[in-house]
Amino acid sequence: MTTAPSPMLPVQGALIAALRGNADLSALIKGVYDFTPEDVPYPFVVVGESVETPDNRLRGFGRQTVVTLHVWSQYRGYAEVLRIGARVTALLDHQPLTVPGLDWVATRFEFSQTLTDPEPPGNIRHLVLRYRVVTEQH
Repeated sequence: MTTAPSPMLPVQGALIAALRGNADLSALIKGVYDFTPEDVPYPFVVVGESVETPDNRLRGFGRQTVVTLHVWSQYRGYAEVLRIGARVTALLDHQPLTVPGLDWVATRFEFSQTLTDPEPPGNIRHLVLRYRVVTEQH
């Protein structure tokens, strides 16, 4: 058995597929991206930064991938990003993912934080969500 490949890219793809494949979430947002396109209409979700750490066991290799998601909105107040965030968490927290080339073990919600973008005109609301995805080598 050799060291497991990095799960960052397959985990990112699994998260995007899970979010894009849900009609209820699609009704709330204009899209799910791994970057922010120019002139994208609000609200939308971006699968952002990741941190990978080993999670090995006696007879196998595993990884924990902590992924940050960003919900962006121009709604007045935080209600819209919080509704979207609640739907994202319902789709991901303790829900199975299909991670190509790896066995999925767990997905856990870690935290959320609301922010207001300070750039003028200051009308952008931002929700940061973080999830821990545990995978193992086949």
